[in-house]
Amino acid sequence: MDWRGFVERFAPETRMNTDFQPGNQALARETLTVSELNRAVAGLLERSLPLVSVEGELSNVTRAASGHWYFSLKDAGAQVRCVMFRGRARHVDFSPREGDRVELRALATLYEARGEFQLNVEAMRRAGAGDLYQRFLKLKEALQREGLFDAGRKRPLPAAPAAIGIVTSAQAAALRDVLTTLRRRAPAIPVVVYPTLVQGAEAPAQIAAAIGRAGARRDCDVLLLVRGGGSIEDLWAFNDEIVARAVAACPIPVVVGVGHETDFTIADFVADLRAPTPTAAAELVAPDRRELARAAARLADRLQAAIARLVDRAGQRLDTAVRLLRPPSAQWRERARRAAVLAQRLATARAAQGLRRSAVLERLAARLRAPRADLAGQRLDSLERRLRSAFRESRGLAVRRLDAAAGALALVSPQAVLDRGYAIVAGADGRVLRDTAGVQVGQGLSIRLAAGELDAAVTAVTPAKTAG
Repeated sequence: MDWRGFVERFAPETRMNTDFQPGNQALARETLTVSELNRAVAGLLERSLPLVSVEGELSNVTRAASGHWYFSLKDAGAQVRCVMFRGRARHVDFSPREGDRVELRALATLYEARGEFQLNVEAMRRAGAGDLYQRFLKLKEALQREGLFDAGRKRPLPAAPAAIGIVTSAQAAALRDVLTTLRRRAPAIPVVVYPTLVQGAEAPAQIAAAIGRAGARRDCDVLLLVRGGGSIEDLWAFNDEIVARAVAACPIPVVVGVGHETDFTIADFVADLRAPTPTAAAELVAPDRRELARAAARLADRLQAAIARLVDRAGQRLDTAVRLLRPPSAQWRERARRAAVLAQRLATARAAQGLRRSAVLERLAARLRAPRADLAGQRLDSLERRLRSAFRESRGLAVRRLDAAAGALALVSPQAVLDRGYAIVAGADGRVLRDTAGVQVGQGLSIRLAAGELDAAVTAVTPAKTAG
């Protein structure tokens, strides 16, 4: 169908100059407006294509305040913009997210206001997670098991950095936003930019190299890794493993501000701190000079108040010292009065001490008077008599005890036994014999009598008779 036929079919009310031919220099007197053209194309699409089922991966998902959903549906080779109005969206039984693979029932049409081809979605259901999102989840799980996301390895940001580094594209709008924020908040802090690609196949290697350069040079105290918003494909460089490991290995604290507040990348989880946007990342690392000025003013007020308190206390001490300070004449009069009082107390003490010493001397003199000789002689004679009597009594008692002991000893003395005619017989070895056991004929014996001893020899041995 040529252009003329298209207009006649879809916009018959439009009157055309039939003399218009391609190549003529004169323009048609009545031509289509942009709105009429887009409306005609939309009608053509809607009548030519009924409801179709389309499968793809969600991207750039946005939920408007009106309740309508706006997103893109894509595959490896193409993408199409989509809208799902509130009345249809409320019937979807899940919350669509970036990277979800879905199946849509939609009407192909043209958004007349912008002349953009789009799908008006009537229904949506899950068709499995998108490939990119699956890769994102797989890498996230692997790095998390490895410990790269652990809170214990996160480093605190410097409160007042001497320099701030930025890893991003030199042409990125995010760089301008970050520089504007840093200039507004902390214009005195120098900024070092490490330019790199932030999108495309070569971006991950360049980003990792830029982070490595910043860590090796150490010319900044904190590093910002930033990029503006975009689709999951646009931000995919920050989901690359080499970028994640470069962030983890960087000796400088790293703040990542990539995309919008709802965008999350692997670099966000590995970084020491995640910021929702590049501007927020700049605000996190740069102290606000206005807040610093207010803090300095508060400190100045506190210092002034402290100085005033010190001055007040010093004045109070000075007033007290002035009250206590008197003229030298008054001090001398006071000292003279105190000296007179001390002299009087000394004289009183001396008199009291003299009286105490006199009393002591009198007591000692009374104790040292000569004793009476007649009384001492009588006492000595009495003691002598008592001593002689006690000696006689003690000696008689000792004699009686000795006689009793001698009598008892005589009763058990061997000599008394011998005096009664008994004898003690001992062998050649001096052992006393009590029986004939071991005695042999011809053996020598020693016999002790009450008076004297005999040497004898055994001529016969007669054993003792046993009872029975």
